[in-house]
Amino acid sequence: MPSNDARNLAQAAVPTAAVGVLAAVVSGVVAGGKGAIGALVATVIVILFMGIGLYVLQRTAKSLPQLFQMMGLMLYAAQLLLLFIFMAAFKNTTLFNPRAFAITLVAATLTWIAAQTRAHMKAKILYVEPDKTDKVEKTGHSS
Repeated sequence: MPSNDARNLAQAAVPTAAVGVLAAVVSGVVAGGKGAIGALVATVIVILFMGIGLYVLQRTAKSLPQLFQMMGLMLYAAQLLLLFIFMAAFKNTTLFNPRAFAITLVAATLTWIAAQTRAHMKAKILYVEPDKTDKVEKTGHSS
């Protein structure tokens, strides 16, 4: 993964992990140990889903740039659908507190999206590929 891609991943994953830890502490106080476990499971799921999605999207952008926008829309729709499926599948579990799980899942997802948006807005990405065949003359002007 190139350094810019890794930087974008870190800039989205770190705030999401911080929100997850905060949610685990709050859930632990409010709902006990099962609340903390639910919050931590939700945080891990969000970081995995969104991290894998970001990786897939970046690979698509490099290999098939014409599909980037469509792939991005499809990927976010699929991620949100999978997160809703997880919420529905674990709504009656006794392994952890489902309410803490669901609230943390939503909070971590929104944090990831906001942090990824911020990272993209602050990234210095060329929107025009420089032509490698252009030679700069001794006068300093492009030919």
